[in-house]
Amino acid sequence: MKRTLPALLLPLSLLLAACGGASSADDAGGGPGDGTDGSGSVTLNVGDQKGGAEAVLRAAGELDDLDYRIKWSTFTSGPPLLEAVNAKAVDVGGVGNTPPVFAAGSDSKIAVVGATHGSAAGEAIVVPDDSPLKKPAQLKGKSVAVAQGSSAHYQLVASLKKAGLSVRDVKLRYLQPADALAAFSRGKVDAWAVWDPYTSQVLSSAKARVLTDGTGVVNGLSFQVAAPSALRDKKKSAAVGDYLKRLRRAQAWVFKHPEAWAKVWSKETGLPYDVALDAVKRTNGSRVTVAVDQAAVASEQKIADTFADLKLIPRRFTFADYVDTRFNAGLPPSSAAPRSYGKASR
Repeated sequence: MKRTLPALLLPLSLLLAACGGASSADDAGGGPGDGTDGSGSVTLNVGDQKGGAEAVLRAAGELDDLDYRIKWSTFTSGPPLLEAVNAKAVDVGGVGNTPPVFAAGSDSKIAVVGATHGSAAGEAIVVPDDSPLKKPAQLKGKSVAVAQGSSAHYQLVASLKKAGLSVRDVKLRYLQPADALAAFSRGKVDAWAVWDPYTSQVLSSAKARVLTDGTGVVNGLSFQVAAPSALRDKKKSAAVGDYLKRLRRAQAWVFKHPEAWAKVWSKETGLPYDVALDAVKRTNGSRVTVAVDQAAVASEQKIADTFADLKLIPRRFTFADYVDTRFNAGLPPSSAAPRSYGKASR
């Protein structure tokens, strides 16, 4: 059955389709007062997603006094961003909890250098409102869209396991968000494992509902991942450290100003304001910057072992070998509770 979702779903998907991986590498340099330029000779190549780090740093005023330059590259999701880190095209970038596992499983040259802990409610498996599916166990034999190697991929695996199933019990359709959205809206898949803001976007259409979310089954962590070559460069390493501090301050600003950030995020992504605000309150604004500590490493090792057991990554490895803790000083433990606004509207 073909389902037509409202036009509000289109702008973000079109923007992401236009991104197509590393589609843009915009030099953030320029004259004084543009909010992005530094006077130093160091250029930090930062991987980003639409409405991500650049937008929040700018909104929070954290790009106003840099002493280095930032060159931004935009990606559709974490896995292609980490491919660019491995290729040294990106010095640092933010991803969810699963892309580093797939990258390390392929022995990519990456180093996890920063983390945030947030609500897992935005990590969801959604189904059409008129779907007969009422619980995850009923996904057996059904088709599920998911971006391979994304945080949603592990949420799907973990949710199926909790329901007594495995990924072999469902028909996986590995699709990037824009293609997954199209498949879901046209009734080509029975369910979609996804993350915010897509979760909030689909739910706002009143044509979809949450079958289950990541609460209690995933760790709620996201990471900043750097190229080891950048960390070996004294000046770039210092720039990475400064960049992480600015992200921490910007995240605190988001929590204090959710409406202001939602307005900016709406403009950046094409999402309606109320959808953006829901995503901020459900997931984006709850994040707390935390240390990449032993608990975080152990949690990621569990994800790595899970995908190795399923033979979805080519080898077993020790996740700690891909972690650099030099920027942990002064940060709370990874178990620090996410901030809470209360429940989003849907």
